[in-house]
Amino acid sequence: MNAQDFTSTRPYLIRALYEWCTDNGFTPYLVVRVNDSVQVPREYVNNGEIVLNVSYDATSALQLGNDFIEFKARFGGEPRDIMVPVRRVVAIYARENGQGMAFPLEDDVVAPQDEEQATGVATVAPSAPERSPVQLQSVESVADDGEEPPRPQPPAGSGARPSLKRVK
Repeated sequence: MNAQDFTSTRPYLIRALYEWCTDNGFTPYLVVRVNDSVQVPREYVNNGEIVLNVSYDATSALQLGNDFIEFKARFGGEPRDIMVPVRRVVAIYARENGQGMAFPLEDDVVAPQDEEQATGVATVAPSAPERSPVQLQSVESVADDGEEPPRPQPPAGSGARPSLKRVK
């Protein structure tokens, strides 16, 4: 079995970071590079990308599959069916602190002659060496001043740490 026979780690890492976000009370956001294979409201696409809130409260029927991420969500009050190929996800991060992971964009396979016909420009594809492992990077918050992010404060007047109350 060679390296190309293995399934991608991307969907597993997306699911793990989604779970980490929800376990810690963070809001998971996906950054998606949009093309014709991505089913999202085009009016919300900016510079070829869309940022999607995939939290439990913002989605319905969320499925984080190996090939596609599918869910229903409201955009401007209108319900929409969203379908994103996992290979088009370029990052997943927590809205509150920016922690997460970025992925390299897996280019769609386009034959050079097809690309030339579509764009009118001839391209020369460099010879690709054997595939190297994907390099993953941490997504850092833009305004990172080295300090810890603020922690949620308990409601005013409580004066104590949050605790669970047993209800019978």
